[in-house]
Amino acid sequence: MAHLLSLNVGLPRDVAWQGRTVHTGIWKAPVTGPRRVRRLNIDGDGQGDTAGHGGEQRAVYVYQDESYRYWQKHLGRSNLVHGQFGENFTVEGLADAEVCIGDRYKIGSALFEVTQPRVTCYRLGIRMDEPDMAALLVKHGRPGFYLRVIEEGDVEAGDEITQVADGPERMSVSEINALLYLSPHPRDQLERALKIPALSRGWRRSFAALLEQKDNPATGNAGLGPAASPPPAWRGFRPFRVSRKVAESGNVTSLILEPADGQPGATALPGQFVVVRLGPSAMTRSYSLSRRTDAASYRISIKREAHGAASGYVADELRTGDIVQLGAPRGSFALRQDTRPVVLLSAGIGVTPVLAMLHALASEGSPQDVWWLHGTRNGREHPFAAEVRGLLAGLARHHSHVCFSAPDPADRLGADFDSAGHLDQRLLQTLNLPRDGDFYLCGPGAFMSDLSVGLAALGVAPDRIHTELFGSKPSLTPGIAAAPKVAAHMPVGAPGPGPMVSFARSGLNVCWAPSYASLLELAEACDVPVRWSCRTGVCHNCESGLVAGDVSYTPDPLDPPADGNVLICCARPQGDIVIDL
Repeated sequence: MAHLLSLNVGLPRDVAWQGRTVHTGIWKAPVTGPRRVRRLNIDGDGQGDTAGHGGEQRAVYVYQDESYRYWQKHLGRSNLVHGQFGENFTVEGLADAEVCIGDRYKIGSALFEVTQPRVTCYRLGIRMDEPDMAALLVKHGRPGFYLRVIEEGDVEAGDEITQVADGPERMSVSEINALLYLSPHPRDQLERALKIPALSRGWRRSFAALLEQKDNPATGNAGLGPAASPPPAWRGFRPFRVSRKVAESGNVTSLILEPADGQPGATALPGQFVVVRLGPSAMTRSYSLSRRTDAASYRISIKREAHGAASGYVADELRTGDIVQLGAPRGSFALRQDTRPVVLLSAGIGVTPVLAMLHALASEGSPQDVWWLHGTRNGREHPFAAEVRGLLAGLARHHSHVCFSAPDPADRLGADFDSAGHLDQRLLQTLNLPRDGDFYLCGPGAFMSDLSVGLAALGVAPDRIHTELFGSKPSLTPGIAAAPKVAAHMPVGAPGPGPMVSFARSGLNVCWAPSYASLLELAEACDVPVRWSCRTGVCHNCESGLVAGDVSYTPDPLDPPADGNVLICCARPQGDIVIDL
């Protein structure tokens, strides 16, 4: 017979951590006497980050006394007390390998249902004073599990735990945990898991994505978004020579890059990007490939920004014959192989990845309906205009609409552009766009948000809208108190002695110091806008934080592990790495 050894509760508190204030409910302490268990938590208990923790399907967290004994031995610690893992119920029995998703248990006068394994976040490392603790729970397969409250009631330490119903499919917490985090994700097991009504929504979405990947291998690695990219073709960086430099407009320069090491490159998917190191200071940037790419050469196109160090270097200093360092093509924003209509929407320099898609469609003589919609300021800032017209002319069924928001007097309506104003929701409503097409959007944040909402209002399904943001997304740091926005910067103090960590979109190259417990801590010390995700579909920090376009921390983002598993909060560099942030 299983027993409730300790009932632990705690209200959220603010905790100082790495110069930040974390609002967290990870501190739980044993209480005596009965406590009322309600739909969302226990009287006297609370969650600090309700977006990533708690809710009806994660109302009560259970951890086993046997796991306490395991960690005491493994960590060499004798000071662990019940509630230390943030659990509400410390139990005798109920091992992860024996408890199944959907099992129901009576404890005191309350009735519970098992919904999912725990997804461990960085707060456990704070509570345990063990920075790697989140990773260790996953690595050692000791997650514990969550309960949903079916019937409210009173519980107290010492209560017997009685199983009153078996979950359908009889899949244990350990099996469900391994099915997500360990390859090869067998199809029959995924289908079994999806038959369990009690399984929480986040885990169901992840398993559905993995199952879709089984059905459509071309969709890539499920979890990073609707269509994640295949593994990079080579590890780290390779030297490429600038074979040509082309002025596309008054503020856009293209570079034609060829391998300088005598080895062929790799064919890129239309829409992917490369990470580039430029100049003596090894400035690191990410640039989309702007044409259909084979293994012989790549084209990237860079807009000169008013205070852009890298774009200024490309425009003024980089010469034909110079060597730059390139990472392999990567990225999940890529043209899908399908027969549906294709709608390419872009603003400004966001044109580059969708231009590569247009190149691919034209080279294949695609019979699909292809729509080209683009917004820019005027003809002087309209690169690739003639190139696009030529590509569209080679397609049997094409449509085009170009908007100039501030046309010059010399710009001709009906010839150089089709309407004055912005490419926005209002314009979308006037065009006879196919509702069943695939829509590819790339541009600044406001443009993306406006058009995504506009397409949804037209009845376009969410899985038909594919996006690539130019510029950084807002930070997702659950539980960390809001602070004024600060530009990314070098960390305080002397440079560390370790490998180089390059934050590609923030333009920082930082030498690793052992004072940082993780890449996450280093990113936050630099005020880099952090986005968390993982390749398996459930974020180790915030299960609900997974959105298309999120990036992954891996031990080496340019050489991801073969099984796709990612432990992000605890990752430490083993050599020079690039993170797309």
